[in-house]
Amino acid sequence: MGQKVNPISFRIPLAPSTAWVSRWFTTNHKRYADYLATDVKLRLAVMEKLVSAGVTRVEIERSLKSMRIVVYVTRPGIVIGRGGSGLEELKKFIYAHLGHTASGKTAPKIDLQVEEVKNPDLSAWLVATRIAEQLVKRMPPRRVVNRAMERTIQSGARGVKVLLSGRINGAEIARREPYKSGSVPLQTLRANIDYAQVPALTRSGYVGVKVWICKGENVTT
Repeated sequence: MGQKVNPISFRIPLAPSTAWVSRWFTTNHKRYADYLATDVKLRLAVMEKLVSAGVTRVEIERSLKSMRIVVYVTRPGIVIGRGGSGLEELKKFIYAHLGHTASGKTAPKIDLQVEEVKNPDLSAWLVATRIAEQLVKRMPPRRVVNRAMERTIQSGARGVKVLLSGRINGAEIARREPYKSGSVPLQTLRANIDYAQVPALTRSGYVGVKVWICKGENVTT
């Protein structure tokens, strides 16, 4: 089961350090579908806009007339801007994406918060993104992955696992290349596993990059 299920969703009931990225409740089935689709599109748009800030996660909470959006980035100064101008610009971007204006009567009140990620080398999303970017630049895959795993282990991780799949290094036949360093117990529920998958669009086609990082244990028995 540990190989078939997303490691993060698999551990949410038992991991206090991990929460759902969308948190709200509704009994209206149509509204549920609309909220879910809006959250997915908004999260992708915000993460694309804040790539330069090293965004790792966007959490969305909804209430009757307000939305709370928490953005986790490695460089919060880029998001906040001088005198908070960056936050206001990001709020306008979110309102525009939702199809509202800040002064509109039907527009929800947006509470925007920025949290700093102190150790980016322990974020599976950032590690996978960095590997994908270097693969697009046609750097040697083995050297790129080994360097990324070494930095992750030096940052305090117990183990890291990387899986590349596709036409790696421009090969004519697609293959899978697994890399592993340390201990990554995917079937141990109390293990704190961070996971991400990012596609790398190379000249030969897509190369899938999957990263698992074991940060220790977050539940004791």
